[in-house]
Order: sequence, then C-alpha cells, then structure tokens
Amino acid sequence: MKHIVIVILLLISTLSFAQVDTTLLKRQQVDSTKQQLNMDAVYNRPFLSFGKLPVSVGGYAEVNWQHIGTDGVSEGHQFQMRRMTLFVASSISKKIKFLSEIEFEEGGKEIAIEFASLDVEFHPLFNLRGGIIMNPIGAFNQNHDGPKWEFTDRPIAATQMLPATWSNAGFGLFGKTYKNNWMFGYELYLSSGFDDAIIDNEEGKTFLPESKENAERFVESASGTPLTTAKIAIRNKKFGEIGLSYMGGIYNTFQDDGIVLNEKRRLNVFAIDYNTTLTKINTFITGEWVWINVDTPETYTQQYGDKQYGGFLDIVHPVLKQKMLGWDNATLNLACRLEYVDWNVGTFNETGDNIGDELCSIMPAITFRPTQQTVFRLNYRIQRQTDILNNAPAKLGGFSFGISTYF
Repeated sequence: MKHIVIVILLLISTLSFAQVDTTLLKRQQVDSTKQQLNMDAVYNRPFLSFGKLPVSVGGYAEVNWQHIGTDGVSEGHQFQMRRMTLFVASSISKKIKFLSEIEFEEGGKEIAIEFASLDVEFHPLFNLRGGIIMNPIGAFNQNHDGPKWEFTDRPIAATQMLPATWSNAGFGLFGKTYKNNWMFGYELYLSSGFDDAIIDNEEGKTFLPESKENAERFVESASGTPLTTAKIAIRNKKFGEIGLSYMGGIYNTFQDDGIVLNEKRRLNVFAIDYNTTLTKINTFITGEWVWINVDTPETYTQQYGDKQYGGFLDIVHPVLKQKMLGWDNATLNLACRLEYVDWNVGTFNETGDNIGDELCSIMPAITFRPTQQTVFRLNYRIQRQTDILNNAPAKLGGFSFGISTYF
C-alpha cells in the first residue's frame, strides 16, 4: 500500500511541476441523457484525460464542520477531512477496461483500495469482472460518492448495519440491456466476505461492519467458502429504478487444516432499493431497505441478535435553479433524510418485552450546487437511539456543514 501511495504522489508532483500543454487536458463529461442504472456508478464519474494517453484520472473530496451533542453534552466545534478519493481508469482496448478507486480517510489515517477491477466485455448482457469489487447490496454501496448526496453523513443503515463501503476480492458477471423506456441490469459475484468478528467484537452485538477491519479478506476467505452477491435492477424512464439484491454465505471459520472446529453458520442479507424523479415538480426520491439474518450460536446471549433491518429515504427538491453568484446553472435544494435501524429484532425470551437497540433519525438539509459536481451542505440531525433494554432514548442533535466536490 505504501508503494502505491508513493507512486501516486510522484505522478501528481510530476504533472504539477512539468510544463503541460493545458489544451491537451480534456474533461470527460458524463452524458446525463444516457440511460443509467446504479450499477453504472463506478464509471459514471467525471474523469480528466491527457492527450492520447489511455489513462484517465479523477476523484472527489469531502470536508465538514459539525457541532453535535447527545443529551445536552457536546464536544464542541469539530472539523473533519472525512475522505479524499482518487480514481484511475484505463481503456486497455475496445472491450477491456480497468478502474481503481483509492480512498484516504481521516487525513490519511486510513488508506484503502475500495475498487480495482478489470472488466472484459463479451456482450452487453455478458461481461466479466475480476479484482476488488464493491458488492452490489442495496444501492448506496456502489453509488456512494460524496458529491452525489445532499448530506454530510452517509446513511446509518448502510454504514452501521451494512458495512458500506463494502468491497472484497472476487469475480463475477454483469450486464444490461434496454428497449424503449425500459432498462434491465444484473450482477452476480463470488467473493471473499465476512468472518467471526460480526458476532465477536467490541460493540457487544451482531455488527456486520466489524468485518471491514479484517484486511486479510483481500487475500483469503475466513470460512474458505465464497460470499455470493446478486442483484437485478429494472428502470423505466417514467417510474424510476427498482433493485432487488441478495448477499449471503458461510461467515465463520468452521475448520482449520481440515479439522472441523464448529458447525457452519450462515449470513443472509436481502435488500430493495428505489429511486425516481417526480417530473412535474422535479423532486428526486431515493432509498433502500435491508433485512439481515445471522445464524448466531445458541450459547450467545440475546444481545447478539439474529435479525436486523433498517433503511433510509432521501427526498430532494430544487427550489431555485438559475444563474447565482456567477455560476450559470446553480441549484438551491431543500432535502430531508429519514432513517431507521433495528440491530436486534425480536422479544426477550424471559419476559416477552421488545428488545431495544433501535435508532431513528430525521435530517433536514439546505444545499447549494454551483455545478452538479460540487455541493455545499447544511444539515441538522435529530436522532433518538435506545439501548437493548429500551431505556429512555439518547437524544442527539446538532448542525453540520460540509463541502464535497469532484476534481
């Protein structure tokens, strides 16, 4: 990883100090009139090419300020450089493409290759992908770029119930076709995946994001069996896009060197996502809902839930679109995000009372887009979260302001 970072920095510094003919630099614009699905998000980004070189580069950055408190206690003003992401893409030949996405989080404290795949096209409905892939569960995991969203925080259900952004080493097939107003797409991957950490962690509950800490998943599978991820999506120009996805497999290390250590335990995730634009008022609506089932050992206490569900809904309405502050096609939006997560669905065996560990959140927002590639976001979060015993919920609230832009 250090060598990758050094090479990238050397390339950037070389381009910075060299005498470059700027007329050779070309911004590859995204064709907004072309029919797109969520699965196209990895390539549906602005890239910068140089002359006839077969390599294009791009990226985005996010910087935020927030002042948030829980039950009246706050840590004061906080300034965050959440992430900076670099894209490097190459059309190796007419039907062979490569794309990588390298993310630097928390000022470079965490560096990860989120996506690095070789795509080979045999037919629009039959393409091979291999490398580090983003598992297509729900919509957000693949379509997660900060400048595309009106909120400084990523959805809680996608990051604290699901482990977005969730990527693994693997292979798979994908394709799409369209006719008139209809488009159909599919993806099917086999990859490495989860491990025992989802029920053996410091959170003290069933927590899928804990598997992100296991960097070994890029070189070996903890269970020795593949994680299967499949998705189908249908889009209609008038009604929008709906996606159905599944992710599942054995998650625990049930054997070592041929010696059986434990019984096989499965994890299954089902998701539905939807997005549309109400053409008469130009309001954009998007969201996803996820169900998780985990085979937890009978020896574990009930605080480790075997069922979870949750999701989010974003509503974005443009209130003004015109020339503003020197930008020709600027947009002022009003937005709101609704979120709900239940990490432990069910009741206590002893009393029949509902198990807590739930969260709900409302986040209104005002955003300004000088261009579609840059967004200024002002959010206010109202959040309530209960513990496993359903005690009075912790009340969280506060403002956040952020800027996110492609470059």
